Amino acid sequence: MEGAQDKIAIADAFPRRAPDFAGQSWTGNFVATLQLAWPMVLTNMAQTAMIVTDVLFIGRLGAQALAASSLAVNLYHTFTFFAFGLVSAVAPMVAREKGARRHEVREIRRIVRQGLWSAVAVSIPAILLLWHGDKFLIAIGQDPALTAEAARYLRALVWALPSFLGYVVLRFFISGLERPQWAFIIAIAGIAFNALGNWLLIFGNWGFPELGIAGSGIASAITTFLMFAGLAAVVTLDRRFRRYHVLGRFWQADWSRFKAIWALGLPIGAIIAFETTAFNAAAFLMGWLGEAELAAHAIAIQVVAIAFMTPLGMAQAATVRVGLAFGASDPLAATRAGWSAFILGTGFMVVTATLMLAIPHVLIGLFLDIRLDGNLPVLALATSFLIVAAVFQIFDGAQVLAAGMLRGLHDTRIPMLYAAMGYWGIGLPLSYYLSQFTDLRGTGVWIGLAAGLAAVSALMVPRWMRRETLGLVPRPML
Repeated sequence: MEGAQDKIAIADAFPRRAPDFAGQSWTGNFVATLQLAWPMVLTNMAQTAMIVTDVLFIGRLGAQALAASSLAVNLYHTFTFFAFGLVSAVAPMVAREKGARRHEVREIRRIVRQGLWSAVAVSIPAILLLWHGDKFLIAIGQDPALTAEAARYLRALVWALPSFLGYVVLRFFISGLERPQWAFIIAIAGIAFNALGNWLLIFGNWGFPELGIAGSGIASAITTFLMFAGLAAVVTLDRRFRRYHVLGRFWQADWSRFKAIWALGLPIGAIIAFETTAFNAAAFLMGWLGEAELAAHAIAIQVVAIAFMTPLGMAQAATVRVGLAFGASDPLAATRAGWSAFILGTGFMVVTATLMLAIPHVLIGLFLDIRLDGNLPVLALATSFLIVAAVFQIFDGAQVLAAGMLRGLHDTRIPMLYAAMGYWGIGLPLSYYLSQFTDLRGTGVWIGLAAGLAAVSALMVPRWMRRETLGLVPRPML
């Protein structure tokens, strides 16, 4: 049956606009990158907005519930970001196949199916471990009452993981075909439904049970399932995707593709995990310094996280476009696709760095009432943190963009080692030393983070520049 389905694939299974790499100018590359990247940027922001929505509703339950949810979410995200990186291998693999053979169906279907298998495979141990996350929190000395509340939330939230990863796989499938808009539309709908679910299940409105903090976790789990179902409906019904039959015969094993996804995706997950855990550890360092430092750090990190969504989206677009050129065996196209995204992403970070230096109080005022005298210590600390953040904006953009560009060439193992060295070998130890043994305190934490990002970018960017010497240039598919 699969062979017969392959034979009926026709040109409209793909976008009618074929990537004409050989004739695409620099201007054409900039335009194509922006067209692909903007839905990815907005989808990243929408997924961040869902987290913010949960925080806003849980915050109305009180400080204890908010603190408990913070513990649970940090633990949950440790697994989620790693798993996200693992399944994101679907994007460069799909892009490479499409670049090599414009009308290829069977190989792309195999990749997506095994991406979904991988989502299930990584979810099972993650759910088992997170279900007993309260034991870990107790072991590291967290308050028992706070831990019990966090466990209630976490045991509801864990059921969001399989659906979220399934949504990510399908999102990267359509992104690899240069059609990412549906993922953004569904993410926006998810924000609205998640807000409604929080309102109904946390507080028991409209006759629903009043579940408190657990209600937020259930709302997130239901929302992510509906987001996955919505995107599954799109790839099943939309003429541009349905000929791939990615959900048909789902249970058919394909171990060679499964192993290929894990071989490419595990280093990606590790790169994300190294960076995420370094920034999470920075929050613990701030907690040792005092309440004002921790509050200022929370504000500054939100500003930085919002700014980061744009180069992250650009990096995801770079992975796809470099992957297309890789599959098409077109080194010039890979060069232009990569550098176009790099220039756009780092250019945006120059703008955000300027804003952090020019109007730090305005940015901080979005999260804190700076008119209150009691908030002046937090304001002063957050301002100093943003000054350091402005310096590392360029490094942050450069490292994520270079990693995305290299990912398009299926180069992930050495970048994983770079991330380990930069974040855990340089950044975190320096943050610890400067914050605990010098007068820099909280600013020292941020200087350490900046040093880590600078080190990673100083390793990633030259690797991209030496890609031909290293044998990473596009080459014909076997």
